[in-house]
Amino acid sequence: MEEEFLGNINFRTSHQIVSQSCPSNIALIKYWGKSDTQIPANPSISYTLSHCKTNTTLEFLADEKFSVQTFLAGKEEEKFAKKIEEYFRKIQVYLPWILQGKYCIKTENTFPHSSGIASSASGFGAIAKCLMQLDQIFTDQNGEEYTLRKASFLARLGSGSACRSLYPGLVVWGHTKEVRGSSDLYAVAYPPHQIHSVFKRFHDWVLLIYEGEKSVSSSVGHALMKTNPYAERRFQEAHENLHKLTTILQEGNMPGFIKLVEHEALTLHGMMMMGDPAFILMETGTLQVINKVWEFRRNTGLPLFFTLDAGANVHLLFPHHIEDQRIKTFIEQELLTFSQCGRVVKDEISF
Repeated sequence: MEEEFLGNINFRTSHQIVSQSCPSNIALIKYWGKSDTQIPANPSISYTLSHCKTNTTLEFLADEKFSVQTFLAGKEEEKFAKKIEEYFRKIQVYLPWILQGKYCIKTENTFPHSSGIASSASGFGAIAKCLMQLDQIFTDQNGEEYTLRKASFLARLGSGSACRSLYPGLVVWGHTKEVRGSSDLYAVAYPPHQIHSVFKRFHDWVLLIYEGEKSVSSSVGHALMKTNPYAERRFQEAHENLHKLTTILQEGNMPGFIKLVEHEALTLHGMMMMGDPAFILMETGTLQVINKVWEFRRNTGLPLFFTLDAGANVHLLFPHHIEDQRIKTFIEQELLTFSQCGRVVKDEISF
C-alpha cells in the first residue's frame, strides 16, 4: 500500500520558498504504543484545533550540499535541524529530490511551547505540507486528495499524531472496521454525516498546569508499551471504545461522550503508571482540576469535561452552544489558580 506514495524521479529542481500552516489536535481515543515504523498499536480519533497552529516557511536551494537549518520563533535550533535531517533521509524513498539541496526552515507556533498542545503534530504537519507543495512543483504528481493523503503519510513518519492534523474536525488514524478507508499509514476524516451537530463545535481551554520539559518523552512512553503487561488489553479496549463512540456520535449522546473521553484520558496515564519503569506525568494541580471538574458537573449538570495529553496540562472541553456563563466563570475563578502561571490557552473545535 505504501507503493502509491513512492516518488516520481522526473523532477525539476530550482530555488523555491513555500509556506504552510497546520493546526494541532487533541486525541479523544488515545494512541499509545507503536512499532518502529510509526505504525500505531491501536486506532485513535482526535479533534483538530482551530487556533493553535504552526506556521512554517521552507526555503529550498537546489543543487547545493544537503543540509538543514531551522529557526523556531527566530532562534536557531541546531538540535531540531539534526532531527529534520534524519527525517528527510527517512522519507527520501517517497520524495527522491529531497536530499538534493539546502534547506532553511523558519517556524513559529501560535501557542506557548510545552503547553500540552502537540507542537510536534502541528510542526511535522506543516513541514509535510511544505514538502508536498514542493513535490507538486518538481514532479507530475497532483490532485488534492492524493496530495493531502501523502502529506498525512509523510507527517506520520515524523510524528505519529501529526498525520491527524492534516484534516479538520474529527479525524481517525489506524485501521478500524468502524471507519471505511481508515489506515495505519495515514489519517482520514471521520464521516461528517455520521456526527450529530452537538459534537461539531466545542471550546477547548487548555490549563497550563506545568510548562517545563516532561520527565519522560512520548517516544520513551510509547516504547515502554512493548513490555507493559496490560498493553494488549489496552489496545483491544481502544477498538471497543471506537465502536462505542460511533453510536455516541450518531445519537448525540453527550453524557456517553463525556464518560468515554475522560476514561480514555485516565487510561492513557494509567498505562504510564503500570509500565516498567513506571512514571507519572500528571502534577498535583492536574488531579485537583479533575476533581473540581467532576464536582462542578455533579452540582450544575453542565457539560464541562476534560481530556489529557501525555503531560500534566488539562484540556477543558465544553460545547459551544452552551450559553450558561457558569462554565467560563468557574474556569476563570476556580481553576486558573491551579495553573503554573495563571495561564490558559483558549481554542475551539469547529467544523
